[in-house]
Amino acid sequence: MSWLNYHHLLYFWTAAREGSITKACKQLHLTQPTVSGQIRELEKSLKTRLFERAGRSIRLTEAGQLVYRYADEIFTLGRELQDAVAGHPAGMSMRVVVGVADTLPKLLVHRLLAPAMHLGQEVRITCIDGEPNRLLAQLALHELDLVVSDFPASPQLGMKAFNHLLGDCGVTFFGTNELTRRYRRGFPKSLDGAPMLLPGGNTALRRSLEQWFDQEGIRPLVRAEFTDSALLKAFGGFGDGVFAAPTAVEDEVRRMYGVGIVGREESVRERVYAISVEKRLKNPAVVAISQAARRTLGQA
Repeated sequence: MSWLNYHHLLYFWTAAREGSITKACKQLHLTQPTVSGQIRELEKSLKTRLFERAGRSIRLTEAGQLVYRYADEIFTLGRELQDAVAGHPAGMSMRVVVGVADTLPKLLVHRLLAPAMHLGQEVRITCIDGEPNRLLAQLALHELDLVVSDFPASPQLGMKAFNHLLGDCGVTFFGTNELTRRYRRGFPKSLDGAPMLLPGGNTALRRSLEQWFDQEGIRPLVRAEFTDSALLKAFGGFGDGVFAAPTAVEDEVRRMYGVGIVGREESVRERVYAISVEKRLKNPAVVAISQAARRTLGQA
């Protein structure tokens, strides 16, 4: 049975973290030939290249990125072991790595993830924001514990994944005081011709809004589109248009952006899914996220 040389792994991890062999040498108080040689030994034992040249600097290969993530976890646990033995109060913390679809409103994401930070034990959450399909690929490689998305995982992706519908809610249309006074009366027909800020076309909410506009015969004046939901709300707070957000976070939107309610629409739904590689959610932090979502979104 072959054993991993953790000294070699430490030299690699330091070089990857520092971004260069030279900086790693200073950090480790070793010569460049020593560090470079030990990293080559690690590559030989793993039978793969971990670094590649990028001009005068180095960058991780795809395999190097994978090894770095594991090394980071290993040495973080090592530091916690030292703290635990020394009697430091921090102790061991539970880790959960959550992929968050960049199409989800950030305020809603905070509402869903916050309860996991208040369990009986210390929890450290790592949030990775990104395009849903990329996050699902990371989930398949077990780099993530969970993906939270407004889209379920499609069987066409060819991966074993389980979709857990956490819940759904209607949407509220917001605007500054001036826009609220102008468009509240006669809602929703009053939105015909109204200046509108919309989420990007790759979101489930955008498609639901467009379908609803067509059904109601509403033709808003689209002033801008945003892939970042927080940026959309910031523009809305400055009066650049009416915008929609999940009713579940209505109070937070009003408080943070100083806007009023133009109207509510229950037929336009914001859905949230938890996607995992396990049929039943077991990680206590993940279970807390799931339960919080069902309370927030009203799903039994």
